[in-house]
Amino acid sequence: MAEVTTNTPVHAAESAIHAAPSAARTWSQLSKARLSALVLLTAAAGYAVAPAARNDADWWPRLGFTCLGTGLAAASAAMLNQVAERRRDALMRRTAARPIPAGHVDAKLVFAVAVVLGYAGCAVLLWKATALAAALAGINILLYVVLYTPLKPRTTFNTLVGAVTGAIPPVIGWTAVTGTMAPGAWSLFGVLFVWQIPHFLALAWLYRADYEAGGFAMLPSRDPSGAATGQACVLSSLMLVPVGLLCTLTGVAGIAYAAVALAGGLWLAGLSTRFLRERTDARARKLFLASLAYLPVVLGAMVLDRGSVVPTATQGDGARVIEVPEP
Repeated sequence: MAEVTTNTPVHAAESAIHAAPSAARTWSQLSKARLSALVLLTAAAGYAVAPAARNDADWWPRLGFTCLGTGLAAASAAMLNQVAERRRDALMRRTAARPIPAGHVDAKLVFAVAVVLGYAGCAVLLWKATALAAALAGINILLYVVLYTPLKPRTTFNTLVGAVTGAIPPVIGWTAVTGTMAPGAWSLFGVLFVWQIPHFLALAWLYRADYEAGGFAMLPSRDPSGAATGQACVLSSLMLVPVGLLCTLTGVAGIAYAAVALAGGLWLAGLSTRFLRERTDARARKLFLASLAYLPVVLGAMVLDRGSVVPTATQGDGARVIEVPEP
């Protein structure tokens, strides 16, 4: 629906404010603050469930530096993405008011700031966490900007690449503690990877006309009937059930978490099935909102039920022993 404007002083003042947002708001939009907050949530969860002694004096300061470094890297990737997509953003109603296409800030300045933030984020992780965490942050920036962003107008498989970049932050948190890639880290990666598919496809369905206008190859904009989109949501939601339970099998979390993950995965699968049957914006919106609720609830359960079930191993004589994570 087109916006109706008048020439009254009130509307003129409101237009002026919209045309010239504050510097804080501008850089908040450029860093995609809400998305970056979600990245920090997943990184902190990965850190919290990694095997470590919480009474270690360095545990809390390292958590803060891990979140700082991950947040700087996420802001860098978001800014570089907006620099690269500024012309396509100008074509979409949802993104036309972003700072670069709206002319509120110069793209060269944003690029320079993004590069500095990217190096700073990796440096913080290298200095205060581990080399592996720093390397993963740097790799994630490159994947997001060099691979995911160019693929968005070319193939619908860009969603899978984007899911990889979204699944790395909890692994950064894990490796900031351990410095190694253990089965628990891969189980965290799996949960975040699979979760993003129904989450993003539901959102992309709501904005399918915008994505088409911008020339992006998102599945819903290439799937007028919505059948393929609905089927992908159902399959990925069902897959989230066994993948979520891997965190219990690898000793990351316990039985209480498993019950929450099972219920959450079945809930999303049920909503995805309803969306497949009735491919409407209302059904897609319910699925999207449910996916937003799923993540903090499941990650919260994981942190609260951290490592209460520990994997077992077999000695040479066949006796089963408990492998307790070393502090």
